[in-house]
Amino acid sequence: MDSFTNWQNREEIAESMIPIIGKLHRERDVTVLLHSRSLVNKSVVSILKTHRFARQIAGEELSVTETWPFLQALTTLDLGPSQIDLGMLAAMYKSDERGLSVAEFTAEAVAGATGENKIERREPRDVVLYGFGRIGRLLARLLIEKAGSGNGLRLRAIVVRKAAGQDLVKRASLLRRDSIHGQFQGTITVDEAGGKIIANGNEIRVIYSDDPTTVDYTAYGIKDAILIDNTGRWRDREGLSKHLRPGIAKVVLTAPGKGDVPNIVHGVNHDTIKPDERILSCASCTTNAIVPPLKAMADEYGVLRGHVETVHSFTNDQNLLDNYHKSDRRGRSAPLNMVITETGAASAVAKALPDLDAKITGSSIRVPVPDVSIAILNLQLARETTREEVLDYLRNVSLTSPLKRQIDFTTAPDAVSSDFIGSRHASIVDAGPTKVDGDNAILYLWYDNEFGYSCQVVRVVQYVSGVEYPTFPVPAL
Repeated sequence: MDSFTNWQNREEIAESMIPIIGKLHRERDVTVLLHSRSLVNKSVVSILKTHRFARQIAGEELSVTETWPFLQALTTLDLGPSQIDLGMLAAMYKSDERGLSVAEFTAEAVAGATGENKIERREPRDVVLYGFGRIGRLLARLLIEKAGSGNGLRLRAIVVRKAAGQDLVKRASLLRRDSIHGQFQGTITVDEAGGKIIANGNEIRVIYSDDPTTVDYTAYGIKDAILIDNTGRWRDREGLSKHLRPGIAKVVLTAPGKGDVPNIVHGVNHDTIKPDERILSCASCTTNAIVPPLKAMADEYGVLRGHVETVHSFTNDQNLLDNYHKSDRRGRSAPLNMVITETGAASAVAKALPDLDAKITGSSIRVPVPDVSIAILNLQLARETTREEVLDYLRNVSLTSPLKRQIDFTTAPDAVSSDFIGSRHASIVDAGPTKVDGDNAILYLWYDNEFGYSCQVVRVVQYVSGVEYPTFPVPAL
């Protein structure tokens, strides 16, 4: 078969996959994944590219001809709400030596989501966004995208300070178009009379307030909601408690928490959240980027000490041109300079990994790019190893471990920062520049400090809301 005919054949299979993936998603709350990447609402070419990307981490390309039989097998099962990874199914089947058919193997591998084991579909959980800046709008996109997917999260309102002019129209426009992350996938209309933004059928009430203690959310039909504060204005328990108003059950901060506020990195310590905890933090984007690979390395090799240097994109708290700023260097022009600044990510490691005895230090340089950063993690390990062993280990972590949603892996020799815009992982290990010399390892970790971090926040909100559905097959421990 020539290359073009082969492409057409794979296109036809991918076209056949789309309605099945959509039906499983809508009717059963089943999200179909491929190596942790959702295939829901994806185009034919996107499905094929996602399959091809598998060669970066698995060493060889995965074809739709291999995953198609597993997807067909899923349609015959009595599935409950879950996430099912076709890439893992195909990989595990290939290494299984029992001679089972695809249908038999699939039924066994996802048994935890079928029959008496399946969980019931849950009622949607209300979510309120307090603030509507860079992170707030990305969270809105994610919550709208996932509405009705088994996530159980429903964006009900955003709270902002009213600005002059066409406030509602302009906020809707910023949600619709983004210079970095592109167009919103769907339709957005504005109901000015009702004070609502309607995105893909989701009615989002815009509440104007500059004081959280003045809002009664039950007046808007909101109950038992998770409020996500993405302003960073309050970071301790006393300040964040102001959000605990009628209609609000829990508060999640999208910045490092201070004092006794738990700092949570999903995939690492989210299971330590106490059921009665009403206030918590998702730490910083850099903390989320370095803690999962740090945990992975500590688990396998032990870590005695380390230093993280982050080369970070500029952010809204810097100035476009030189002007007054409360910090020493952040007043200098962000798009024209590299700016040395501090990072609290190293000190935050102790909160997320309290059992790690290693001393971790850190520093940061802001650089003139608008999104995607890189963390250079320099570790002294407890035992000697080789570059090949470390890369094989981290590749496997990204494919099959419980950290596979947090850690991605790339071998692309020409990868640059813009290639990782829109990554849903907390960090991406770049195999090329990785250095290992005896007990010293230097890892290069890309991360979309806006979108990847927002995905981590949504995962934490899913967990504390009780609507995080299990993934099958279950990753090996």
